[in-house]
Amino acid sequence: MIDSELLSIATGIVLITVLFVLWIGKVNNKWVKLVLDWFPAILFAYVMPAAFTHIFGIDLSKVELHDFSKAWIIPFTILTIMSALPLRQLKIVGVKPIVVFGVGSVVIATLPVLLVIVFGIIDESNTVLFITDGFWKGLVPIVGGWIGGSTSQLVLKELAETPEALFLSILVLDNILVNIWTIMMFQFIKRSDQLNKLWGIDPNFSITQTRQSSKNISPLVGNTLTIGSLILIMFLTSFISMSFLASIVVLSIIGLVLGNIIPVWSHKLVLKIAGFCIVLIMAILGLKLNFDNLNLPIILVVLVILWLVLHFVAMLIAARLLKINIAWVAIGSMANLGGISTAPAVTSAYKKELMPHAIVLAVLSMITGTGWGMLTIYLFKLLPRAI
Repeated sequence: MIDSELLSIATGIVLITVLFVLWIGKVNNKWVKLVLDWFPAILFAYVMPAAFTHIFGIDLSKVELHDFSKAWIIPFTILTIMSALPLRQLKIVGVKPIVVFGVGSVVIATLPVLLVIVFGIIDESNTVLFITDGFWKGLVPIVGGWIGGSTSQLVLKELAETPEALFLSILVLDNILVNIWTIMMFQFIKRSDQLNKLWGIDPNFSITQTRQSSKNISPLVGNTLTIGSLILIMFLTSFISMSFLASIVVLSIIGLVLGNIIPVWSHKLVLKIAGFCIVLIMAILGLKLNFDNLNLPIILVVLVILWLVLHFVAMLIAARLLKINIAWVAIGSMANLGGISTAPAVTSAYKKELMPHAIVLAVLSMITGTGWGMLTIYLFKLLPRAI
């Protein structure tokens, strides 16, 4: 097929998926609600596009829709989400949640080295596989992909000199695990208050109420001003050449300013727009899922799964010791692993008002990802002398 045909197919799949997700989320049926309790509606945005491409054998991972999403939809979503955050709510992302988030990052960066040592003690052939045969080079891009995103992943691939074949298999494994993890975090965050109660932790968030529009201004005027401002900002920033990370940081700041200096800013409207955009982004991401190219030693797969689980356990222990709402574990884990697309999506299953806070942590993750990966490379290069 030619590129234009693939683009048309991809666009059609995404639109159908988004409409279906928005529809099924409003269906008032006990059986549907039972299904959605375990498989939230928004996750159909992942599954439906992936199922289509798999069944019909069509590769839609390189259509222009992905570039458009990264250049426009994701930045616009960040702008809307951050404009929904009154500055007074920033105190909620205090020291303790950041510590829990930081524990997750530290574990992601250092644990693979410790696991390689342990696996080598259990069976010496594992040391040969990871160190002598160089399979540790496949673990480094995972650190970048989990903490920093695709940009850090590619940078660390080059720094670690990861072979192309190994890198491709790692990408597939990473895709599978992160999507399964996203489903699990949706379930965990919805049930986090049960664990809070068991451990005697206060589950409440001191959510600051957003300002109400002036009684002299009609909702139509407020909504028009809000949407007009968003479109104007996106138009103006299109003339400025910025990296993806820079655009995310800049638009986050602009969003905060807009939502706090314009008295009639419609916070409810921007949250609704952001919710729609998140479904759209996830549907586009679903076009990239491919489960056909996985070819890795089983011991490496086991190590990565154990690595992921222990990352979560470490964050859970940190939250328990600090006595903060256990929901921060899921939010912090998805900010580390899922980034600016899935972190607010998972958070919305608990409290939509906290989506901007998930974005703050996800941006922090993007900024630090490459640095953490460089630490992992350094530690792996020390191993031959230490064992």
